[in-house]
Amino acid sequence: MLDTFNISNRRYLGNKYKLLNWITDTVNQNCTNVESVFDVFSGTGSVASAFIDKRLIVCDMLKSNYFTALCWFSPEHIDRKKIEDILNFYNSYDATNEDNYMSQNFSNTYFNKETCQKIGFIRDDIESKLNNKQVNTREYACILTSLFYAMDKISHTCGHYDSFIQDGKYKGTLELKMPDNSYINNSGNQIFWADSNTIADKVEADVAYLDPPYNSRQYCDAYHLLENIALWQKPEVFGVARKMDRSKMKSKYCKSIQAAVALEDLVRKLHCRYILFSYNNNGKKLQCRSNAKLTDEEIIRILSIRGDVRIFTMNHRGFDAGKSEMNKDNQERLFLCNVLR
Repeated sequence: MLDTFNISNRRYLGNKYKLLNWITDTVNQNCTNVESVFDVFSGTGSVASAFIDKRLIVCDMLKSNYFTALCWFSPEHIDRKKIEDILNFYNSYDATNEDNYMSQNFSNTYFNKETCQKIGFIRDDIESKLNNKQVNTREYACILTSLFYAMDKISHTCGHYDSFIQDGKYKGTLELKMPDNSYINNSGNQIFWADSNTIADKVEADVAYLDPPYNSRQYCDAYHLLENIALWQKPEVFGVARKMDRSKMKSKYCKSIQAAVALEDLVRKLHCRYILFSYNNNGKKLQCRSNAKLTDEEIIRILSIRGDVRIFTMNHRGFDAGKSEMNKDNQERLFLCNVLR
């Protein structure tokens, strides 16, 4: 029997897993008759997972997060025994004779050569299984999610892939586990790989939960390797960090001039009864790129276009890749808009 993992077993910038009780309490105490939730910038999907009993709409720009959302939230039926057999095969497979895209481009960077050989073999093989209809879309996504989580567990980084630790001391073996997703999802769940602004006016939900990037740190930079594996187009990579071209993956919410314009466009498009907007003020940072791109005044002005706004706050230090920039002023805020217009 394979060990299992759940949605929270992943390091991710801005992950709200530790704030889920506060978020759900805010919704339960201030929103009525909630039957559907739109997680507009889903990331790992931890907030969506707190509303698993509702109809979910989940969206993210990164293909890697889209696949994990399919794993956790898609209503498509999966054969768990089939998935377990495939994962067991991958775990036992000796890939030391493999030469593939991963071993050629990433050996002894984030992982040692042997691990890269195995990652490359797994990724090629599961793509072949999908093309040959040996697995359905969600089964494919479950296996990719298992791979992403296994990689994160042993990657030689401080938590993301902006850089790797250059000491050659690799620890741990790649071990794929079974996603703990045997629950039944709502048949109306929808999963999107898209810029949220492009689909905001095409879906409806009781609550739209917004958790956009806070600063100039682009998620496609921090998780470029997982995104490369998710897309599996085998692009040329460059630099010490071995990054691919990410120019078409950049979020407007990471840019000071564009963030407020993008948010207003999104808020005007949303079809919902409540907008719950999560935004960390980040405290005062030593690095200006870590400073929040939206001011409280801008957030309140934009949300007020749609209705009355209330603010809920709590002190919180999020995942910061081992850095110590955050101070006691760091505060998580929820802006709740009761949509009236």
